[in-house]
Amino acid sequence: MKYNNIISEKNKGITIITINRPKKLNALNRETIEELHLAFDAANKDKNTKVIIVTGSGEKAFVAGADISEFADYDVSEGTKLAAKGQELLFDFIENLSTPVIAAVNGFALGGGLELAMAAHFRVASDNAKLGLPEVSLGVIPGYGGTQRLPQLVGKGRAMEMIMTAGMIDANQALNYGLVNHVIIQDELLPLCEKIATKIARNSIVAIGAAIKAINANFKDGVNGFNVEVQEFGNCFGTEDFEEGTTAFLEKRKADFPGR
Repeated sequence: MKYNNIISEKNKGITIITINRPKKLNALNRETIEELHLAFDAANKDKNTKVIIVTGSGEKAFVAGADISEFADYDVSEGTKLAAKGQELLFDFIENLSTPVIAAVNGFALGGGLELAMAAHFRVASDNAKLGLPEVSLGVIPGYGGTQRLPQLVGKGRAMEMIMTAGMIDANQALNYGLVNHVIIQDELLPLCEKIATKIARNSIVAIGAAIKAINANFKDGVNGFNVEVQEFGNCFGTEDFEEGTTAFLEKRKADFPGR
């Protein structure tokens, strides 16, 4: 499928989705959000895709925020719908994918850009990355899950400070906060993400999808994560991947998971 604002490429079981609006520092507009949804959905349904990496084009920005010009004149109703639709279409959608998603954060990840990175299952940053949620400086708050996911990742106090000050933190501070898993020079960012993705792809994608569901359950109101874990653990026993994994272990060979 051809896209106007993103590039989706697949190689050796890894799909790399690149936001490609460098002149706008890869800012998220409505069309880009819709295209990202389509690309993530297609990659998740592709049995040959084991891991998805999302990144931004160029050296300056992962995503520098949302395209403010699109909603500057919105009223209360329109603003509410904007956040609700965006969360459903992209941010919550990514978080709940059964295919693992790695955000390769190159450069600025601000506002909706940081929210996109936080929706991924984990993040790797280049050493020039700058991360922040500056929305209160515009008289609004993060609306794509930022007020919920940032405290989950860095703790309530740090999230409060980052959101209230509208400030940015650098890659090393993000690493110290636990917001990113690794920091690497920019030229090695994608190679490192691909290396991690290759390690992930060797394992059972069925089990990984179950693990994602169980981990996410712990952060949902009214859901007992332990019960979800028990259920997903039990479900694994009915998969071909479980049969292959246990058989390979007993036969002292590497497993060749069928993905079923």
